[in-house]
Amino acid sequence: MSDTGARSESDLPIKAVYGPDDLDGFDAGSRLGDPGAYPFTRGVYPSMYTGRPWTMRQYAGFGTAKESNERYHELVANGTGGLSVAFDLPTQMGYDSDESIASGEVGKVGVAIDSIDDMRVLFGGLPLDKISTSMTINAPAATLLLMYQIVAEEQGVPADRLTGTIQNDVLKEYIARGTYIFPPKESLRLISDIFAYCHTEIPRWNTISISGYHMAEAGATPAQEIAFTLANAIAYVRAAVDAGLHVDDFAPRLSFFFVARTTLLEEIAKFRAARRIWARIMKEEFGAQNPKSMMLRFHTQTAGVQLTAQQPEVNLIRVALQGLGAVLGGTQSLHTNSYDEAIALPTQKAARLALRTQQVIAYETDVTKTVDPFAGSYVIESMTDDLERAVTDLIEAVEDRGGAVAAIEQGFQKSEIERSAYRIALEIDEGERTVVGVNRFRIDEEEPYEPLRVDPQIEADQCERLAALHAERDNAAVEAALERLKEAARGTENVLYPMKEALRARATGGEVSHALREVWGTYTPHDAF
Repeated sequence: MSDTGARSESDLPIKAVYGPDDLDGFDAGSRLGDPGAYPFTRGVYPSMYTGRPWTMRQYAGFGTAKESNERYHELVANGTGGLSVAFDLPTQMGYDSDESIASGEVGKVGVAIDSIDDMRVLFGGLPLDKISTSMTINAPAATLLLMYQIVAEEQGVPADRLTGTIQNDVLKEYIARGTYIFPPKESLRLISDIFAYCHTEIPRWNTISISGYHMAEAGATPAQEIAFTLANAIAYVRAAVDAGLHVDDFAPRLSFFFVARTTLLEEIAKFRAARRIWARIMKEEFGAQNPKSMMLRFHTQTAGVQLTAQQPEVNLIRVALQGLGAVLGGTQSLHTNSYDEAIALPTQKAARLALRTQQVIAYETDVTKTVDPFAGSYVIESMTDDLERAVTDLIEAVEDRGGAVAAIEQGFQKSEIERSAYRIALEIDEGERTVVGVNRFRIDEEEPYEPLRVDPQIEADQCERLAALHAERDNAAVEAALERLKEAARGTENVLYPMKEALRARATGGEVSHALREVWGTYTPHDAF
């Protein structure tokens, strides 16, 4: 059958019918392999979900540490195996709640964490040796990780029992999200220090979650999402190797973070292509010997950008399809968005329904009864090959510009994503792309909805907590600890060790970030357009 003109999200052609001829030169042995074996196209573990399901990790955090702690207890009671912490913007940017720049943003898009005192409240009563915790934090990732370690030690949980992930992916912040602090060179130094620290001190921790999710939310196609994420990963690995680390000492703790869209077939192919490309890069470019260094293990979040404020209940169907695509693509953990997130912070009922969506996929369907259900599908294998070629071409384009950091400074990735976002927006506006409830199948009047709102009193309460902290602590000890941190930042010492001592002395997150700002400076983007 001839080409119908249909195009994928990556703007690649989709045929109406696929057959054996579309797998020309296809060698199942070398291209697919077995599940759990190089090149990991069919999954990173031999049994995948036939042994146990993926980690159901719900993203939550708002207001005060006390409120978020209550939500975490509810999620654990409802069957969540892993927590994923959302921090407010001041915390993400390395500012305390009482700084003028934080005004109006405290506790709004996540939980406000100013000091070790807040972190103790946030994880109070939770079994840190039994749950896996992911923290969506980037520029100040070391600070929040060390607070978590200190709290665990105070609870009697040794660091070698802790499992979880810090996002710690600053390069994508320069491309798509904007919560950076330091210049790229210094950011890579800090990330390498985290790799080395965790290898010695917190060996089961995933030291980075290299993220394509935020690029996808900004408009990146599936091919761009994978290509720019892997290009950033290459830069991190190079930086760590240049810092004297052996690739097999840190690469097994690398993890990735991708989006799952409603375009089910391309998403499945995307995940398969990503695994195959990363395995080849690690083996051939970096000489990894440990198979775990070649495994692309990833967390998935369903596509928030595809959720609509119009007819929000329809988002339940979108999220179910997106979650199913992530599972069929072989994700290691999954967060399913709540149906009301396009309106406000999720209500408790919406968050519970999002978790129940995963549980239905895991326990009421048969997709967990076999490994890689789509292996050998003409369309999936062909789309996987098409995406592999497109991703490889984009990675080469980044390399031609001097690598990820140089390409970021030239504005390459940002401009490519903005072009894709503009194309998609035009297609929606012109009716070429259907968004149910937005440009087709609309209703005259939306049902009333009462969103969850954050109490503005939270900001005043956080400021009071900080005032009490400054009055109670040994400020001379804090100043001395911060000076040791600055001295380490000026030299080559791993900064996490003096940083931990400053936090233990009750230095705030903002004070730690300001100490590093004083030595390393801050990043000012160069607009390439």
